[in-house]
Amino acid sequence: MILPGVVLLMLTRSKILIGLTGLSMLGLIIFVFGKSDDEFSSAQGAPMVSVNVPELTGEVLEGKAFFDAKCSVCHGENGAGKQGLAPPLVHKIYEPSHHGDFSFYRAVSAGVRMHHWSFGDMPPIPDVNEAQTEKIIAYIRTLQRANGIN
Repeated sequence: MILPGVVLLMLTRSKILIGLTGLSMLGLIIFVFGKSDDEFSSAQGAPMVSVNVPELTGEVLEGKAFFDAKCSVCHGENGAGKQGLAPPLVHKIYEPSHHGDFSFYRAVSAGVRMHHWSFGDMPPIPDVNEAQTEKIIAYIRTLQRANGIN
């Protein structure tokens, strides 16, 4: 026969264990789901690759200015990509033998359906003309060569 005091002690231990388990789970939930938007956004838009930037002059420097104004918001500074948003353009996938210059002209003028990455489709960029696109391509190709992508 179990004495009433032992039963009370067993119930108390059970309640303590349940309470501690509940607190542990609550702590885990707060840790995982209690992050601020700023904590997620830093990872969300983080550069995907490291880009070595050579000295830029002339048309290539103009291309950088156009890229910074129209492309970097998605493709990141110096074409490094943005985690969760758009791929890096300084990447082997975009080397000239796989994605020739025409691919870039077409992407800017008509957009691109998702095929290499899971970022979704790229919309056309109607306010970038062919001459600006040419300079943007010269900039991207210069960055690619400086990073061993030929």
